[in-house]
Amino acid sequence: MMALAGDTVRLKCHFRTFDGQLIDPADVKLTIYDSQKQQIEQITLDDTNKEDNGVYFYDYVLPINQSEIIFEFSGVYNNKPILVRDSVKIQFSK
Repeated sequence: MMALAGDTVRLKCHFRTFDGQLIDPADVKLTIYDSQKQQIEQITLDDTNKEDNGVYFYDYVLPINQSEIIFEFSGVYNNKPILVRDSVKIQFSK
């Protein structure tokens, strides 16, 4: 995904079991990292960030001082960690 610095993007994930079933983990968090894998911030999510069973989102304002962010949605399901990671490339202008 490519986006502009300072713009708002909707980060979204689908939590699934090994057989593909959508699930709702406990203690859902969104962690943002820079391109060197250093944590920028961590946000605790709740039902206002839930679109559907197993589908979570967060509207995030992209930093102007980064060329890329890595985002990680994480939680706990059956007493084990579950996570989804992706990245957003950031341009200052078109």
